[in-house]
Amino acid sequence: MGNLLRLLARDETGNSCCSHQKYDVFLDFENASPSEAEADLYKDVARVLQVSQEIIQELHQYKGAAKEIREAISDPGDDYQRRAWETVTPLVQKLKQFYLFSNDIEVIVPRILAELCGPEVTPTQHLETQQALVKQFAEILEFTLKFDELKMTTPAIQNDFSYYRRTVMRGKLESNNGTDPGEDDVTIDHQLANKMSLFYANSTPMLKILSEATSKFVTEHKEIPLENTTETLGTMAKVCQRMLENPDLIARFRREETQLFILRVMVALIILYDHVHPHGAFVKASNVDVKGCVKVLKDQPASSSENLLNALRYTTKHLNDENTPKQIKTLLSV
Repeated sequence: MGNLLRLLARDETGNSCCSHQKYDVFLDFENASPSEAEADLYKDVARVLQVSQEIIQELHQYKGAAKEIREAISDPGDDYQRRAWETVTPLVQKLKQFYLFSNDIEVIVPRILAELCGPEVTPTQHLETQQALVKQFAEILEFTLKFDELKMTTPAIQNDFSYYRRTVMRGKLESNNGTDPGEDDVTIDHQLANKMSLFYANSTPMLKILSEATSKFVTEHKEIPLENTTETLGTMAKVCQRMLENPDLIARFRREETQLFILRVMVALIILYDHVHPHGAFVKASNVDVKGCVKVLKDQPASSSENLLNALRYTTKHLNDENTPKQIKTLLSV
């Protein structure tokens, strides 16, 4: 039967042309493997995903230099200044690596979309025949939300980088007055530092990168109709929603964390759809059942759903538009 069961457009009243369609779907996010045609891109994406896992692990372990920075601010003595600098510098190197990795996401996502949204077959056929790439795309979506959640709950990231920049600037001023600030330690040039500042100043920096990469893909690939991209995103969101609504499909998950993975992917797909489609995800004509997805989220424990609901509230583009139905705004308490 394959990892993705064929979408069964089944009318609950027997009239498929006029009534709501119900989809019985199972996309095997746990075991999908690449076909020969997918192999090269799959390997490239796998390398990116390997780094993404390392970054999430490092973010979980990120402690920051709050103590050393406080001591350096309270006492201008050389010992405290040196200790703070020596603590902050390797942390900022990690932040630099995280930022540079966002460029890898910006490059790899359009390559995946070009495969999954091509006009040669329908979006549903893409999902059925390129399940390994669908799984990898889903993993990038999950990484995006995880990264941004960890960034939002780790204020030390911006504090450390701000202290670093202030120290560098002070060192340059002292250098102009004839004091050597130790230029060999300053490994981030001014232009890169500015880009990093903009990146970390955003509340959801990786989501911004992902959304912009998707929008840029739509703009630059005129040979692929916009509808192909939005329908692919919308169909994937429906797949996630139906899987989470169906206890029989949930029972097929072999790993407990798969359900939360699919929740994250579903939310990220709604957000991407909302950024890419001219009218967004919340209008009545949308290919995404936002009300159904929100209900699925609210049926989960708050520990699993609240951050995802907040992502819908605060990182979508069209939620506050006038033509967004009041019922959806009420559901999300906007």
